[in-house]
Amino acid sequence: MKIQLYVLRTVGTRVLGAALILFSILQILDLLEVTTDILDRGLGTAGVLYYAALRSPRLIEQVAPIATLAGGLFAFSQLARESAIIAMRATGISAYRIVAMALPVAFIVMAIDFSCAQLIAPRTDPVLADWWRATTPVADRKVPGPRSFRAGDDLVIAAGASADGATLNAVNIYRRDKTGRLIERIEAPSASYARGAGWTLIKPVIVRFNGEQANVTPAARMSWPSPLHRQDVQALFADSPVPTAATARRALLNGGGDRPATFYETRLLGAFAGPIVSLVMLLLSAPVALANFRSGQGAMLLTGGLAAGLIFLVVNGLLSALGEGGSLSPLLAVWGGPVIFSALAIYALVVLEG
Repeated sequence: MKIQLYVLRTVGTRVLGAALILFSILQILDLLEVTTDILDRGLGTAGVLYYAALRSPRLIEQVAPIATLAGGLFAFSQLARESAIIAMRATGISAYRIVAMALPVAFIVMAIDFSCAQLIAPRTDPVLADWWRATTPVADRKVPGPRSFRAGDDLVIAAGASADGATLNAVNIYRRDKTGRLIERIEAPSASYARGAGWTLIKPVIVRFNGEQANVTPAARMSWPSPLHRQDVQALFADSPVPTAATARRALLNGGGDRPATFYETRLLGAFAGPIVSLVMLLLSAPVALANFRSGQGAMLLTGGLAAGLIFLVVNGLLSALGEGGSLSPLLAVWGGPVIFSALAIYALVVLEG
């Protein structure tokens, strides 16, 4: 028990230290780009801190895998240098069990990563975007262009949306028959969403096409049955939309979407596979524990572990991009990288242990 706590403490403190350093660097670099704008808007130090707090979940999401790799390399190399690994193996503890003792650290990082990416950041991103737009000087404000997207069987074009996603402006809805011919167009100055009641079109004008004839019917209000949610609207009109597992799932279930189905399938699978990256990083750092630093093997394994982790991130990102574009199966795109590099890490550990 004491040995497990020792390994956990060693790995955990190194991972935490690496995370704090990397997070601070990213936070400083991010603030260097926006601090001048925040101060020019008269928001002061409170505005800088507010911005930093809202950006933190996304930065933690970026830092988690690299921190696990760096912390694992530092921790396992220290255990090897202090001959702690040799002492533990002399008592009958295998290298696999030593790595297993450190796995709770990876699981904690995975939980934090998932929480930030899927629970916290989707709530802070709209708040930050709304605050940034509201504090932008009128002369510098850019009018966003219209967005087109699918909502169930409807094709929709909207000029804008409210920050909470409950209102769409200048809505145009196009409906087609099974052969793809346009049969109906609905134009409305706005559409509002109410929980339990769904969407309501305000002063819509319905144009129904029957051959060469077009029948125009105005109305004061009209119910619009659509699977579109407020969260979908927020994601669609965000400056840099990052679909969560929930929005990707709704898009696949005929909710609001402006990308191919493969994009949302890859994002949905990636939402659950993303935290696994931290576990793979810990496995890639584990072979360093069996290195002989007196012979120079330690430096080679340290460099190899760091290189393998960085290559893994590049390959994983490339595969995900191919999956989102439809050039690769989403399942292979999301899980191919973690499975291959985990197998390589385990193979290296088996060879060194043998």
